[in-house]
Amino acid sequence: MSKYQASVTERVFHFKQPAGTSRGIYTERRSWFIELSDGTRKGVGECAPLPALSCDDLPDYPYILNKVCEDFCRTGEIDYEALRPYPSMLFGLETALLNLRNGNRLFDTAFSRGEVGIPINGLVWMGNHEEMLRRMEEKLASGFRCVKLKIGAIDFEEELDLVRRIRERFSRREVELRLDANGAFNFDEALYKLELLAQYAHSIEQPIKPNQWGYMAELCRESPLPIALDEELIGVSDPEMKAHLLNVIKPAYIVLKPSLHGGMHGCREWIEAVRQQGIGSWITSALESNVGLNAIAQFASDVYGDAIRTPQGLGTGQLFTDNIPMGLEIRSDELWRTGQ
Repeated sequence: MSKYQASVTERVFHFKQPAGTSRGIYTERRSWFIELSDGTRKGVGECAPLPALSCDDLPDYPYILNKVCEDFCRTGEIDYEALRPYPSMLFGLETALLNLRNGNRLFDTAFSRGEVGIPINGLVWMGNHEEMLRRMEEKLASGFRCVKLKIGAIDFEEELDLVRRIRERFSRREVELRLDANGAFNFDEALYKLELLAQYAHSIEQPIKPNQWGYMAELCRESPLPIALDEELIGVSDPEMKAHLLNVIKPAYIVLKPSLHGGMHGCREWIEAVRQQGIGSWITSALESNVGLNAIAQFASDVYGDAIRTPQGLGTGQLFTDNIPMGLEIRSDELWRTGQ
């Protein structure tokens, strides 16, 4: 028997405003928290599967998570191979163990020490044309130089007009515009839409639904707008399969979320794989509370180093009315750690 004890608690967070994606609208977010103890120290980690998206979004999630914690407490070791199908559970366990061992400074980086910030993108949720334009203007007024725009839920011509109007007011040098379709386009129309959007944007995440490798490879080959994979990576946990997927599809970028893509351990594998193939990457949160966001941000500073220049998707700490304080602060277009 190891020295560890663990407990699991469930909590629901509430969005300040409905968060719209092409998959639907979120009004609340459910997370499970692992608390580890070794008798003298404690550590907390967040497990936050996304409904109908995460590969470990399972009806018996709490039962499996408690079993995972029991197995860890029995051995004192994280069984990474056994947890490949359960990325959000692995991420929560990794975070709790780092927190127990290292305190709130999970990694020894300049960001974790509060010495530098991490550049982040602003996020504009789906809404009607005027709502999205107003939100975009708010992000730009706040100082963001990279903004991610969720598209695919309203009429495409309206979205194209919105993107065009933004670009008329702000040059590419002033604002990097990332798009995220969440798989909303049909393959037959995708290339036409990508050609129109390419005039205005930096990249687009997941233009068509995942698990269509041939179609996605064709789009990556033909599209003038660089494509980033996101949902495509979910459930691909074997290192050889990761390399195979990248070799077949050949995206410009991948977007990594530890809760979805293998925890910290699995994301390190993805980053090593893309580096070998000359593919870019950045890390984003998956609508976790500040507990998860804090861990993801510190992880990003560890894997990419202290001089991160590519904006990361770490601006979700202000989404909830009832978030957990964690000493995170957005200054202009950077995320900083203020608490030690």
